[in-house]
Formats: sequence, structure tokens, C-alpha cells
Amino acid sequence: MSEDNWDVVVIGGGGAGLAAAVSASEQGASVLLFESESELGGSTQLSAGLFTAAGTSVQRGLGIEDTAEKFFQHYMDLNHWMLKPGLVRAFCEHAGPTLEWLIDLGVEIPARESANAHMPGLCQAGVEDVWRGHVPKDQGYGLVQVLDKARREHGIEAILNTRVQSLIVEDDRVVGVVADDIEVRAGAVVIATGGFAQNPELVGRFYPIANRAGQSLFVVAAPGSRGDHLQFGEQVSAAVTGEGWGLMLPTAYFQRFHHWQSGFPPKSRIYVNGHGRRFMDEDASYAVSTGIIDAQEGGAWAVFDEKARVNLPGGYTDWIPERVLDEADSGRTLRADSLAELAGAMDVPADALEAAVSRWNEQLPNGVDDDFLRHRTLANKGSTAHPDPIDEGPFYAVRMLPAELVCTHAGVEIDSDAAVLDQTGRPIDGLYAAGEAGAGILGLRYVGGGNAVANALTMGRLAGINAARTARGESETSTAMTTAGI
Repeated sequence: MSEDNWDVVVIGGGGAGLAAAVSASEQGASVLLFESESELGGSTQLSAGLFTAAGTSVQRGLGIEDTAEKFFQHYMDLNHWMLKPGLVRAFCEHAGPTLEWLIDLGVEIPARESANAHMPGLCQAGVEDVWRGHVPKDQGYGLVQVLDKARREHGIEAILNTRVQSLIVEDDRVVGVVADDIEVRAGAVVIATGGFAQNPELVGRFYPIANRAGQSLFVVAAPGSRGDHLQFGEQVSAAVTGEGWGLMLPTAYFQRFHHWQSGFPPKSRIYVNGHGRRFMDEDASYAVSTGIIDAQEGGAWAVFDEKARVNLPGGYTDWIPERVLDEADSGRTLRADSLAELAGAMDVPADALEAAVSRWNEQLPNGVDDDFLRHRTLANKGSTAHPDPIDEGPFYAVRMLPAELVCTHAGVEIDSDAAVLDQTGRPIDGLYAAGEAGAGILGLRYVGGGNAVANALTMGRLAGINAARTARGESETSTAMTTAGI
């Protein structure tokens, strides 16, 4: 059984899929979108919606001079130049124009400084020297609503609750998909099915480091993140890249939700390793913090006092006074009347822990941190009050570890046109991919808040434009780029 032909079929209705569908339709293509879940949005809808980009109107509105070239240099340096420079350069060059495209569609990002990932404006995304984290109004939900509105205005049909079974391949060209045992023909197909964080078997195969968290591991990716892109890739002998890479956020062992629900550890806390020594800025960006914690002999402990516990705000699930107290009463969180006693329970040198806390008390409550410069991070987050000293027993120690699995970076390899590559490095005719499904941009190090969303929407847009070009039989990518104003 076969349905009528479409110019472009998009598999997946998250941020990447919606961007691909809308951009393909803008090029005059007829588009059909399949979504395996009951609603559109995917992991983008669950995110803060940050979008990392350089040389934007938002930056210029704040008097910030930035370029795609500077973004590219930072991106590659942070990833140890282990990514293809041409692909990353294309992403960095098109991220800014894609943000402007979103603003033209109706996304609101005011030209003001933002202190966090929930305040619309421009924030520090990671460890970049020029702020590039663009926070939209209404978070990831707002991005999805704007893109879905554009989808409806273009008359793009979205088939929900339908998981595509396979690709249709004829004469080494992808010519459609099979869904609900029905063949749907297309001039080009875009894979935008997300990652595989919700598939334990694939996590064990392609990102086994996540399983180091053991019972503390929890996943915040969308339910549809089941790794369908890898199945499609196997069908056409696509190259796979990004194995062993992904984003794990450092959390307390007892957390089971993203910080929006879990809450935050106390401001007045110190992170120490198995030697009882402080080793990092406790508020360092997760662009680098996971790697720092992973490198510590003896793991990491968050140490704080009774005053810090009592002053935790309510309304969350985990980092609240009652939950910490319950964990301490059970013995899972360590508690002691003195730092020396706590050090014994932690099996770290007491003199080292006492020296670390003493040094912290001399500095942070006075607004300075000569060792790890946390005062700068706090200022960038909009904190105006200095942390309290850690000096009121009982004292607590909570194990901190990378345990929150956000996204996976292994997927079918793409080129700078978002075309899927085969195992020889050649583009597969008629097949494109974007987001977590299209790998090669999300790398060894997550560049900071907005890396995954910017990747999904930027490469989704390019995939849609180029899929429409392929469906029309055009061969020059530059034509599509010029037409799209990119």
C-alpha cells in the first residue's frame, strides 16, 4: 500500500524536526511530519530553550561585538579539535542567522542581561568570554510553540502517535519511509528522532560512561529518545560518530529530577575530593564541571552546615530541608557535629577538610575566591549576597556525581549540509539528519547551555532547506542557502 508522494518527509517532531519541516516548506516543498509521541516538542520542549549563537541582534543590542569565527575557535578548542572543523564552522556560521529566523517567526529574546537560564535575555552559556546563551521567553516550550505555529500556517500535516518503521531505499537512494506498514514516498527524508537516552541497551553500547552512576542515574530526555536514528542508519550503512560522548550533569546521589524540580544545593557549600581538598568552583558551568568531578580521586563531596540546610527553599522535591534531613537520618547523607568527625565518616584527612573549609570561610563570605574565582561565577549568575560561612554544626556531606543524563551525542554522521554520510564518507542520496540524530557537532565537551538546542534548530533548518533542494532536483547547495537568506 502506498500514499501519494511528498517532497520531504520529516521523522520526528521535536525542535530539529519542526525546524526542518518549516524551513523545507518555506522553500516551496510539500512536507509530511511523523511524531512517535502524542504531542510535538521532544526534548526541546522540556529544555530551558537556551540557544547558543554569535553575532546576533541580541548581542548587538547590548553592545557586544562577537563573530562566528570567535565562536568556532572557542567551540573547537573546548572540544580538543576532535570534531570536523568544516562541519563545526558551518554550524557556528549558521547559528546566528537561525536565531534571527526564529525571532522573525515570533520568538522573543530581549536585549538584556540574564542571570540564569530562566530569565529571557542573554546569559553566560558556559565558559565563553563573550556571552552567547540566548534565553527565549517561555523557555523551550516557547520555542516549540512558535515553530508549531509556523508549521500550522504552512499547512504542514503532523501525524502523531506514529513511529516510522523503516526507510525506503531504491537504487542507493532514500525515497520514502514505512509507517504503520504504509509506504510514504518522498523526494528526501530528514531524520530528527532525537537521541537514545531512553534506551538502556543503546546507552550501554554507545555511552556506557553514563552507567557509572549506578542507581543514581536518571534521564531527563524526552520519552521518544529511543535511538531510532541508529536503526535507520544501519539500514543504509550510514557512518556513526560521537560514540562515548553525551551530556551528564553533576547531581546529588539522591536527585531524580532536573533541577527545575529537584531544587539546588545550598549556596554555602564546598566541594572536596577524596583527599579532603577543595578542587573547583562549585558553580562552574556543566560545560566543564562534569569532567572536573570525574577526574577527582575519591570522587566528590558537597559539604555544608546546618544553617545552609535549614535555609534551603521549599517547593522542590530533593534539595529541601526535610529531604536532606531524611537522608541524614537514614545514614545515606553523612552528618557529624564537627568537621573532624565528618572527615572520619568521609574517610578523608581531617586536617585537609578543616583547612579547606577555613580557607573557604575566609574568602567566599567576603566576596572573593582567589583559588577558584567563584565570586565571578556568582556575579554572572546575578548573585548579590555573599555566601554564609560554613561554621554551624551539625555538618553534612553529600556525594556528588554525574548522574543526570540529558542528551546523547552518538548518531549518524552528517556533513555541513546536514546530509547523512555512508561508511565511506559519501552523502547518502535523499537522506538528511539533525539534532541528536545527526552527529558530529555535539562533541567531547558540551559547550554550554543552548548547545543542543542551537544544534537541533540550526542543523534542522539546514536539513530542511537542503532536503527541499534535493526534492526539486537541484544540485547546488549555495542556491538553497542564498534563497533562504543564510
